[in-house]
Amino acid sequence: MIGILYFSSTGNSLYIAEKIKETIGGQIIYIPNYSGNGNEFEKIIIVTPIYSYGMPRHVFDLLPRLDSTKELTIVQNYGGMVGGADYYVYNYALQNGLNIKSVYTIKMPENFTLTFTVPKFYLKSVLKNADKRIEKVIASIVNGETSIPGKKRTKEAKYLKNKANWHIIGNRFSVNENCVQCGKCIRVCPVNNIALVDNKIVFADDCVACLGCYHRCPQKAIVYLKKKKKYRYINPNIDENLIGKNID
Repeated sequence: MIGILYFSSTGNSLYIAEKIKETIGGQIIYIPNYSGNGNEFEKIIIVTPIYSYGMPRHVFDLLPRLDSTKELTIVQNYGGMVGGADYYVYNYALQNGLNIKSVYTIKMPENFTLTFTVPKFYLKSVLKNADKRIEKVIASIVNGETSIPGKKRTKEAKYLKNKANWHIIGNRFSVNENCVQCGKCIRVCPVNNIALVDNKIVFADDCVACLGCYHRCPQKAIVYLKKKKKYRYINPNIDENLIGKNID
């Protein structure tokens, strides 16, 4: 069986993972819930967003422990720019002795929108063309093709600096009067960084900048730097309740 390991906070990576499973089969596993090394699978496909020209912390921590004998394909999705993240993750896999075969990048809607709003027409355009990009990548995987990123300048130093400071974002979140203490933010956080203390939602110091709580709060009650922005994003083509779940 093929292991499709994904990290997703608003559904983009889950949507890609579901599309891959529809075509080639396999088991979809949410990386924060996975403690194995992939040796139970014939091949491993990792589906991940690009964070700060690199990868989410959970993916960064996963790669060093993967079984080096298993063929590995990485599918990255991005909203802004790749910035050499494909070449960086390829080299990172090599440095950890992994059998990396291919790295693909797919443009998807941007969700790191704490300080700006994505125009609706642009969002619709990206979503409209996403399936074609995904199908092209899947066809390459099915055909056994190899896709190795060409050597390019990466932003490794910037990525590592940003990753080391993501926890600061948690300190900048708060909830406004719209909060009904439903607890959804607590449940969706992949690092248990959110809690209800003395009848108030509080954010600790271990944020990984996924923004799952921010985008998925039903009341839009979570705010960044106390700014009341209305825009939120969840991939409209997935069942939100499946984000963070394993799918056999």
